[in-house]
Amino acid sequence: MGDLIIEFSNWIWGTPLLLLLLGGGLYMFVYSGFIPFVGFKHALKVVGGKYDDPNATGDITSLQALSSAVAATVGLGNISGVALAIGMGGPGAIFWMWMSAFVGMATKFFTCTLAIMYRGTDSSGHVQGGPMYVIEEGMGKKWKFLSVIFCVAGILGLLVIFQANQLTAVLRAVMLEPFGLDQGMPTRWAIGLILMGLVATVILGGIQRIAKVASRLVPFMVTVYFISVLVILGKNVGQVPEMLWLILQDAFTGDAVLGGAVGQVIIIGARRAAFSNEAGIGTAPMVHGASKNSEPVREGLIAMLGPFIDTIVVCTLTALAIMVTGVWQTGEKDGVLLTLSAFEQGLPGIGKYLLMVSVLVFALSTMFTYSYYGHKCFNYLFGADKADYYNYFYLATLVGGAVTSLSVVMSFVDAMYAVMAFPTMISALYLSPKVREASRDYFQRMKNMDT
Repeated sequence: MGDLIIEFSNWIWGTPLLLLLLGGGLYMFVYSGFIPFVGFKHALKVVGGKYDDPNATGDITSLQALSSAVAATVGLGNISGVALAIGMGGPGAIFWMWMSAFVGMATKFFTCTLAIMYRGTDSSGHVQGGPMYVIEEGMGKKWKFLSVIFCVAGILGLLVIFQANQLTAVLRAVMLEPFGLDQGMPTRWAIGLILMGLVATVILGGIQRIAKVASRLVPFMVTVYFISVLVILGKNVGQVPEMLWLILQDAFTGDAVLGGAVGQVIIIGARRAAFSNEAGIGTAPMVHGASKNSEPVREGLIAMLGPFIDTIVVCTLTALAIMVTGVWQTGEKDGVLLTLSAFEQGLPGIGKYLLMVSVLVFALSTMFTYSYYGHKCFNYLFGADKADYYNYFYLATLVGGAVTSLSVVMSFVDAMYAVMAFPTMISALYLSPKVREASRDYFQRMKNMDT
């Protein structure tokens, strides 16, 4: 069964999906008038709360929406995902993660603008947002089958089995194995059950509690991780320019370009970028669609910052820490353990504990937010009165993630992400003229306000 999951994941992440994600994102990047660059300064003003309207429809503020989305993306994708990318594709894979992130900023602008523009209501009459509602409200009922495909894949792909797996690996490596306390599979089960209890205390409180906890955890986890990585880089600052050049050089070696658009390094970089920042997958529009914002374009601008924070900043720092310490050449491909080696090498004595704290907070914050995504998919398919049943299914699978092999877990999540991407990108491209029209109107109004 595990081999079939891995084969399916490798098959679906072929040329068509790469063209859809990277080609579609590049189209939106140009079609929007290079919005990641021209709208960046205004996006920073917006996220500061200058334009918040507490009376607007929605459940959470735009800042909370961004914090929740970043809590889901700035996580183990930045610690384990980057390490996996380097371990499997070499330093050049990071370059293709960067390229995916820049076009991903445009993709998120479009998909999250649409999430506010085409909000729908669930069976209880509550306002909801996300690709499934964008498809049904924006494209029409005849396209509803795409909404169903998205939600089925979302229910399965948004289980945090990868986070549970990698957090378990770190806790065992740092807290148990050095003291001879690791008992193998029984230890995995025990950690999985503990995680299930911790996550239950937050997610059973709904999106308000999730957003509140995420908005407090995100600044803390980013600060701890940033300081740790910057100290490692500071100790090896002379190697940083060399490593940046190596990333650029390796991206265009034979392995990367012989296969053209499906070169192995490009594929690895794109897959890890998709898992890292989720642009085009459709998760962020679900939480941004719950924002108290009556300006669709404004929400899209806020969402656009996610891939920049996540991939351009955090993933780059992680990659450089792995490279300047030299651990990437050891052949280790078990994501988080490679990053753990970098922290041990760069910060002897305390590095592994700092990473453990970061991984713990990263993983838990992602676990909180993903439950909301899956809950919304379940709500759409089965109704609001049955949606809470998903939380119990979600909690039970945490244990499964803790005891399953990394390759199977990663391939399963990758495959479901790929399935989710097709409806999300198709709807964004189909409705892209609506976004461009709204964008022109919005910036004209902002210009008039400033004069």
